Amino acid sequence: MPEVVFVGRSNVGKSSTLNRLTGRRQLARVSKTPGRTQLINLFTVHDGGRLVDLPGYGYARAAKSRREVWSQAVDDYLNDRGNLVGVVLVMDIRHPLRASDQGMIDWCRDRSMPLLVLLNKADKLKRGARAQTLHKNQTNMPPNSTALLFSAATGLGADEAIAALRAWLEPKQAASREA
Repeated sequence: MPEVVFVGRSNVGKSSTLNRLTGRRQLARVSKTPGRTQLINLFTVHDGGRLVDLPGYGYARAAKSRREVWSQAVDDYLNDRGNLVGVVLVMDIRHPLRASDQGMIDWCRDRSMPLLVLLNKADKLKRGARAQTLHKNQTNMPPNSTALLFSAATGLGADEAIAALRAWLEPKQAASREA
């Protein structure tokens, strides 16, 4: 079954983004405390495929040993999952392209993995600042990637993001039905 994984720093809104894109307000647990997502959570999409919510990287209110376990689980998942068809990198538009985000972009580039960057919390910036940040992020993207302004709170960019997810999941579904 094809999978699309949601990655990003702690507290950028990965779970809120998943909830917005699926139209289910409480699908993924949301918290204001960094590091609440502590497991790899898989959600089956009604048309087939799965969306995967990973623990965030960076700061989290948890013991260092626990964060190391998450980090290893995330690394193992990303490197060993043969049915991974795309990566959604969620970044806070006010703090984009941290070193860890760049590492994820490079990981996708090295593997020719399709990448969708969602610049979340875009509703917190004025139009000009949004456009400037989007442009700056688009210049750094690998060839098979897209960056979008997004707001889990207001739905900005949700239709475009949903279309990208469907494009990744549906071709795999059609191929598996034909086999």
